[in-house]
Amino acid sequence: MLIKCSSFDILIRDDRILEIAENIPVTCRMDVIDAVGLVVAPGFVDVHVHFREPGFEYKEDILTGSAAAAAGGVTTCCCMPNTLPVADCKDVVDLISGRGSNASINVLPIGAVTVGQKGLELTDFKALKSAGVVALSDDGIPIRSDDVMRDALVLADENDILVISHCEEEEPMVVRDVKIAGDTGTRVHIAHVSTAEAVNTIREAKAAGIKVTCETCPHYFSLTDAIVTEKGTLAKMSPPLRTDKDVEAIIQGLCDGTIDAIATDHAPHGDEEKALPFAEAPNGIIGLETSLAVTLTFLYHTGKLSLDKIIDLMATNPGKLLNLDAGSIKVGGFADIVIFDPDEEWVVDPERFYSKAGNTPYGGMKLRGKVKWTICRGKVVYQVES
Repeated sequence: MLIKCSSFDILIRDDRILEIAENIPVTCRMDVIDAVGLVVAPGFVDVHVHFREPGFEYKEDILTGSAAAAAGGVTTCCCMPNTLPVADCKDVVDLISGRGSNASINVLPIGAVTVGQKGLELTDFKALKSAGVVALSDDGIPIRSDDVMRDALVLADENDILVISHCEEEEPMVVRDVKIAGDTGTRVHIAHVSTAEAVNTIREAKAAGIKVTCETCPHYFSLTDAIVTEKGTLAKMSPPLRTDKDVEAIIQGLCDGTIDAIATDHAPHGDEEKALPFAEAPNGIIGLETSLAVTLTFLYHTGKLSLDKIIDLMATNPGKLLNLDAGSIKVGGFADIVIFDPDEEWVVDPERFYSKAGNTPYGGMKLRGKVKWTICRGKVVYQVES
């Protein structure tokens, strides 16, 4: 396969990039993608998704979630462990990995920090890493015990694996986790940062040399709590949408490097669940098929971030966070590539999503930025309908 770009060409053989150069000759047996005038970037790496398998396949499964990812230009997804059963042992991790081997993209499991996500007994970190997990998290159920969190960070450091902390009461738990990381000299990654106070805490911790990284989600820099009145449960998530002040702080954190990555926290739910009264409806929205367009619309087209910076936040940095062979375009590397038009306008229609779910607050919204091709391991896994 040959990708013809505006300033260079990319030659792919099997699952790898064979050559990057100007004017690579076209042969008669070569598949050619004309990407002149488009952006050619590393496939995006999403370190925070919920594909719901095993146990909740009526919401989403690994194959439909992967199709949604491909449509959004995401070639690597890291799946959170709050499945049924919880991904807290080798058997469940093997099940997820086996199912993921048939997916259109790279599906990587994240293991639970505590047995059953109950916050009491640590899982076997060494065994989980050997089984293939790329990080550890009790996502959805914060680890409330300071002692358990401290033991987890120390044990994770000994096994060279990252703990992703889900902070339900965001500010106090971010302060706690940063302090533990500082006291122990270990790493911690804070999921879906949403408040100005959390951004400030992480900024100060980084300046002090503490090994803390963090992510945010597109909804936290594009929407405020005001939209809940209009969208109802489609805008219900955890952490919740915040104020204009918080949105401004998230954007500043992205601009100055305090926030390391953009992840979706893709959280599918059934229509009947989101139709429940607000207090009873589950938290979460889907995001894989809108993440690039939302980011371009609210950060690039407003002049806040360059394309290069956005690609760093969505591909390069997340790959580095989890020490993955992903997030870059290089000779000899895997051919995981997204090709997109940063300017094309489109209206979000959940009925056309590849995901099983349609729980998005962006339905009916006009966005700018459209994925044209997604290539994973040298194969076209998504091509826009002409």
